[in-house]
Amino acid sequence: MSFALRWNHENVRMISFFTLFSLSVILMFFMLLYGTATKSVSMVVNGKETIVKTKQLDLQHLLDEQAIVIGKHDKLSADLSTKIKDGATFTIVQKSPVQLTADGETRTVYTTAKTVSSLLDELDITLGTEDRITPSLEAGVTGNTDVKIVRVKKQVEEQQAPIAFTTETRQDANLLKGKEQTVQEGKEGTKVIKTEKVFEDGKLVAQNPLGEAVQTPSVNKIVALGTKNPVVALSAPAPEPAPAAAPAAAAAPAPKAKTVTKAGAPASYKQIINNATLTAYSAGPASTGKSAGMAGYGKTATGTTVTEGRTIAVDPNVIPLGWWVYIDGIGYRRAEDTGSAIKGNKIDVYFDSEAYAQKFGLKRGFTVYVIGPNKPAGE
Repeated sequence: MSFALRWNHENVRMISFFTLFSLSVILMFFMLLYGTATKSVSMVVNGKETIVKTKQLDLQHLLDEQAIVIGKHDKLSADLSTKIKDGATFTIVQKSPVQLTADGETRTVYTTAKTVSSLLDELDITLGTEDRITPSLEAGVTGNTDVKIVRVKKQVEEQQAPIAFTTETRQDANLLKGKEQTVQEGKEGTKVIKTEKVFEDGKLVAQNPLGEAVQTPSVNKIVALGTKNPVVALSAPAPEPAPAAAPAAAAAPAPKAKTVTKAGAPASYKQIINNATLTAYSAGPASTGKSAGMAGYGKTATGTTVTEGRTIAVDPNVIPLGWWVYIDGIGYRRAEDTGSAIKGNKIDVYFDSEAYAQKFGLKRGFTVYVIGPNKPAGE
């Protein structure tokens, strides 16, 4: 009885084992049959769909079978180990390498863009109104495309420049022939010059003039040229000798005033100096060796302050200090200053402008009327 039970138990185990083994073999057979069965698969590469027939088990083997290489920048819709099923769809997006030069940098980018314009949109690159790009925005993009962007910037600059003045001469019937007198000093003007500068990638490549405009007009220098013929002054009679009975200590009588009838010259004077030499000086270091702020700057030998139109430097042995004179072609001046180089019939005329004083130079042939300590009334 126990033997029979034991035999039945072992038979059940054996039957169960063979049953499981048979099922496994059948399952493997069907799996093998399914795996080796031809399956229809849709392959979409860069938007182009192709239906392929394959017996491959997974996506990796399918790609190898179709000679499709997946780069590290490409996109695949499923993992390479994905099992192939009939009717499956796999999408592959392959990116093309493009050499891009922009903003001073050259780099390789990978893109699915079909045109240069869509490439810029994909990379979020904006072109300025003056920027240049090659190839054109409508050009196609392939793996051999080089795209270059040149950043162009234009800016307008303004620069001030001087306008030179001209010298205008006028004839003057009140001035002796051969003499010159400055009636109006010249003054430079200013103008604004506009230039357009063109920069490419930060480098200056062109400068285009845009024109100029006068900001301050120049002032012409006006010089009077004498046309008057010289008039010989009338000589005064010699003074009468003093009476013999006059006391020795009596003061010598003052010289009588001489008169001359001549347009522009004084009606009364004490002495005439012919063929005088004129020079010019100013208060600056070129003439006096002193600069503004130094002790004695602008002061004369008589203690007055130098004044254009009044002050002259003289030889006191010829013209007394403080006396007025009339210089033909120059006008009334007062002897207020002296100078180491001012000797004899030489007179130094003061001008505020140091440049004009230097330009004045040395002029000869002037007639000087020595008037006295008082300037004629009304002059």
